Amino acid sequence: MTTLSDRPNTALLVIDVQNGVVSDVHQRDAVVANISTLVDKARGEGVPVVWVQHSSGQLAKGSDAWELVPELKRQDGEPLVHKTFADSFEDTDLEDVLAREGVGRLVVSGAQTDECIRSTIHGAFVRGYDVTLVGDAHTTEDQSEWGAPPPDKVIAHTNLYWKYHTAPGRTAAVEGTSDVTFAG
Repeated sequence: MTTLSDRPNTALLVIDVQNGVVSDVHQRDAVVANISTLVDKARGEGVPVVWVQHSSGQLAKGSDAWELVPELKRQDGEPLVHKTFADSFEDTDLEDVLAREGVGRLVVSGAQTDECIRSTIHGAFVRGYDVTLVGDAHTTEDQSEWGAPPPDKVIAHTNLYWKYHTAPGRTAAVEGTSDVTFAG
């Protein structure tokens, strides 16, 4: 139901699953395993897997912290989008990558829930995409020291509000890894 014309396809977006981003996140191993399951499923169905990789002062390009986690292997030909802002669309070629693939629906996974995931799902939605957040395939670190809720509550709240997010001509959804379908 995307508002983007001639964009019937779906893509899996894997955001910032990098050594320095997920080293100390809530349920790291379970989330990475779920993302791996999604990547395998997408590949098996011929669905594009788009990788997003953040760089900053703490995540210098080429550093070990910047590298994707070793459990996830990007295949040759799978797009890699480099970003420096929370929203994966901001000042990147993500929109061009998705347009070339005819993508109007995104299935989103990765880190950090309260920053790059949240910014990207909203960024995609306002740009006309249908957005499915995989509820058990995104995570964040504990920011409670600075006033945030504990990570499990941040994740639960994001899943709750995204499940009920609406706008004309677009859909928002939250699904578990085992329930994700890439068809329509």
